[in-house]
Amino acid sequence: MQLDPKYDDIQHTVREFCNKVLTKYAAYHDEEGTLHHDVLKGLKDGFLLGISVPEEYGGLGLDTVAFIIALEEISRVCPSTALTLAAHTSLSTMPIVNFGNQKQKEKFVPPLAAGDYLGSFCLTEPDSGSDIVSMKTIATKKGERYEVNGTKMYVTNGKYAGSYVLNTVSNPTGPKKDRLTTFVVKADLSGIQILKEEDKLGMRGSSTCLVSFENVEIPEENVLVGEGKGFEIVMNTLNNGRIGISAIANGIAIGAYNIARKYSKERKQFGIYLHEMQAIQFMLAEMRTQIEAGRNLAFQSARIKDAGGDFIKYASMAKLYSSQMAMDVTRKAIQILGGYGYMAEY
Repeated sequence: MQLDPKYDDIQHTVREFCNKVLTKYAAYHDEEGTLHHDVLKGLKDGFLLGISVPEEYGGLGLDTVAFIIALEEISRVCPSTALTLAAHTSLSTMPIVNFGNQKQKEKFVPPLAAGDYLGSFCLTEPDSGSDIVSMKTIATKKGERYEVNGTKMYVTNGKYAGSYVLNTVSNPTGPKKDRLTTFVVKADLSGIQILKEEDKLGMRGSSTCLVSFENVEIPEENVLVGEGKGFEIVMNTLNNGRIGISAIANGIAIGAYNIARKYSKERKQFGIYLHEMQAIQFMLAEMRTQIEAGRNLAFQSARIKDAGGDFIKYASMAKLYSSQMAMDVTRKAIQILGGYGYMAEY
């Protein structure tokens, strides 16, 4: 797929980071279930943690296309790192940029953009996922403060987080779209506790936590937009995030395809290389076609978003297709590698 030359610099920068730093630690991330310090430092030093943040708040001020180029490049090598970056940017930093007042932006965005700490988005609960208005985390108004009680699960970056975008119910009996209130808070507030870090089957270097909020006192000034405006914030954030998930899936598929294609040129069976066998050629051709389709969906949705258009339908299609495609391409890559495809080394 042909990209505008104006993105060459960011693609080169990210690819250099991947080749020099990330390739050393991708296996470590999967084996140890944590990100290496050098990788976090590399994200920070390369200003990638502020890639989408406006320059006035310390970021690079780049558009959505540049962001998904970065995610795709990183995912080719280490999806754990890409997911960490995506959650930090799309779910944790940009909601403050998009919905925060000036005071909130000046307080929270610069340290996130600079990589002083990572951000997390607290939405999912044991009894609510996509059905966001069924969440049970309650924010009770007490004068000029709120008291928050509840539990959030699947909190990406939970272990590393210095701040949370926290979604709560403030009006349980009101109209569904007016029930939710979103806060931005520092992670070291009294009453916030990480109860558990999940042991995942994949993307193991990305921290996923169960976090409790017990009698957490949050100043009214930390409310994003206003009480009862959380539904709009959540839906906007999730719609934007779908483009990034598509890019991560595409990167995973590209990485698997590259490994399988390289192996097919090295492995001989019955006196010929695998890539000379028509059955393998068909598999590789189908994989490459699927990848190009996924990338085109992702970049199309990003371009529409950057142009100010209605991108939601295209972002949803991109996430759906790319996620399914990545599963299929990686399965085919395992088959091409034969027995080696089932070994952790690969």
